[in-house]
Amino acid sequence: RYLLPTSIALLTISIDFRAIKKLGYKALIMFMTGSIGIIIGGPLAILFTSHFLPGVVYNASGQDAVWRGLSTIAGSWIGGGANQVAMKEIFSVGDTIFSAMVTVDVIIANVWLAVLLYGSGINNRIDKWLKADSSAISELKNKIQTYQAQIIRIPNTNDTLKVLAVGFGITAIAHFGADIIAPTIQNNKPWLSRFSLTSKFFWLIFLSTTIAIGLSFSKLRELEGIGASRIGTVFIYLLVTTIGMKMNVFSIFDNPGLFLIGFIWMFIH
Repeated sequence: RYLLPTSIALLTISIDFRAIKKLGYKALIMFMTGSIGIIIGGPLAILFTSHFLPGVVYNASGQDAVWRGLSTIAGSWIGGGANQVAMKEIFSVGDTIFSAMVTVDVIIANVWLAVLLYGSGINNRIDKWLKADSSAISELKNKIQTYQAQIIRIPNTNDTLKVLAVGFGITAIAHFGADIIAPTIQNNKPWLSRFSLTSKFFWLIFLSTTIAIGLSFSKLRELEGIGASRIGTVFIYLLVTTIGMKMNVFSIFDNPGLFLIGFIWMFIH
């Protein structure tokens, strides 16, 4: 409730949306295509597997239902560890199925990462073969490196407190808003609960992200120079460690067929 929204805020506040916009519509289409591949890949993988191995999909219910666990993989593959934890909370994912899903996530994602790393090493040959122009991406990478070099400095105590104040300040505002919005929707539009819109945690994450995106257009984006994303990353590590202490990674052996869902899902992506 505190470290996750703060880490999301600190990781988001340094994003340069203007520079991303300059990449053009092709980059946006590429990003959306990748995300859609993850969004539709999960349900399609479940549908396919349920026909041939129904026990893999329907072997548990309630908090340990497979679909709940897969929502955390979707969060991880689209937005990383912070989003994975957010999905765990929003969809009330049990610790047992979450343990199995983390194992599937790590193994499948690392297999795919190996493919991506190999591809990045021969990207010039691939671009030439596909007649692709990736110069805009190279320009953005150079711009980011130049910008970071301009603003980075060794932070002192005052700098660190400033980063923490902004991060936890955004979280405080998000808590305040969530405590008003969620009950209001619950009282007036209770049917929206099917979309998690009556969940305080959903609004906590939504508001902290939205506020941070807004502040990324201000001078607060320069907090990256004194370690905003570094502190945000530390918070995620602390958060994931506390979750990991309740997990049993060997639970994946109770349902190894989950790896099949993962591989089909990544193939669709």
